[in-house]
Amino acid sequence: MTRLSNAALLFIVCAGGADAQGLSGPSSVEAELEPGDGLTDPQYRSDFPRNVVPRWFGWKDRLAKGGFRFNFDYLALGQSTNADLGTGDAASGIARFYGNWQATDRGSLTFKIEHRHSYTDVAPQFLGLDGGALSITGTAFNDSGLLLTNLFWTQRADDGAWTLQVGQIDVTDFVDVYGLVSPYSGFQNLAFNTNPTINAPNPGLGIAGGLKLSSNLYAVASVADANADPSDPNFDVFNDGNLFKSLELGYTSSFDRIYFDNFHLTLWHADAADDGSRAEDYGAAFSAAWFVDNKWMPFLRAGAAKGTAALYERSVSAGVGYYGRNTDLAGLGLNWAEARGVDGDQFTLEAFYRFSISPGLQITPSFQFIENPLLNPAQSSVTLVGLRARIVF
Repeated sequence: MTRLSNAALLFIVCAGGADAQGLSGPSSVEAELEPGDGLTDPQYRSDFPRNVVPRWFGWKDRLAKGGFRFNFDYLALGQSTNADLGTGDAASGIARFYGNWQATDRGSLTFKIEHRHSYTDVAPQFLGLDGGALSITGTAFNDSGLLLTNLFWTQRADDGAWTLQVGQIDVTDFVDVYGLVSPYSGFQNLAFNTNPTINAPNPGLGIAGGLKLSSNLYAVASVADANADPSDPNFDVFNDGNLFKSLELGYTSSFDRIYFDNFHLTLWHADAADDGSRAEDYGAAFSAAWFVDNKWMPFLRAGAAKGTAALYERSVSAGVGYYGRNTDLAGLGLNWAEARGVDGDQFTLEAFYRFSISPGLQITPSFQFIENPLLNPAQSSVTLVGLRARIVF
């Protein structure tokens, strides 16, 4: 397959988030640096923790005026299940330091360093699998340790017509995303995050970019290291040439609402690993979401994969999100899935309510119900409850 060094000779461009943000979906650094959900006149319940350490936040505000923005945050997730297999409980945390330096009018450097750690023998990301459900029930909450998940340069056209990113990128920041995609602020089950039929790689070396095709149409593309390991960043992709490629064509009502009002089709391909640890995989995904009255976001998402590496061979998800002016967020989703080599269908329901005490403190209880867990046919259904918390400094 084509090596990244050759692919880099191609000018791959695509539209990403809002004009000023480039490729920045709801789980990206750009989105995490902006409080709220992009709604007008949000009403917060509290100013915590800004009111506790005002000098710290005042210093951050002064740096932001000079073009450097950053956050420290900590997230914790605990989950418990009634599965008759496995441990039954899981908990983990994520400590993150992330930010953006606006070095020039149209060029910026983005970074994110994380430490993911588990408090229990099984992390929430794998609690569903541990209990016999073919399901990632706590996306991103694992025990991966210290990770470099972002370190890339973004360059934009003066008129916002194109955006280009090069460096350590996370393709799940922009591949097949919609308003409720973030596992840090929205759904926790992978069925409602990045499409579970897409064999998306870990963050690693890549190039991505975008092009506005018209006032409403855009294209998004990426080429990234399919073998990436953010715990040990390297340039091995130049040697092995194992790549993940994606192309997305989409429609939005306007580019400042690209992840609120959006229809898109995503095509992707992942090379097999040379060591045989991962098979070749490819597929397509469709997503439709529309923000009604700046409150309701119904969505319909589907995907199909032709290989064995993605979690599901076929998947369809539908649901709705509700955004409150106090930046509370409620979500309800239902997923149907089939997996290659496993008989039967699996149905997943997730409901959550994100209670926003302030822009810097959120509490999210959640409920998941998995009918016909594919890896535990002796149990008809599995129930899982969770509690997620996030604090930002």
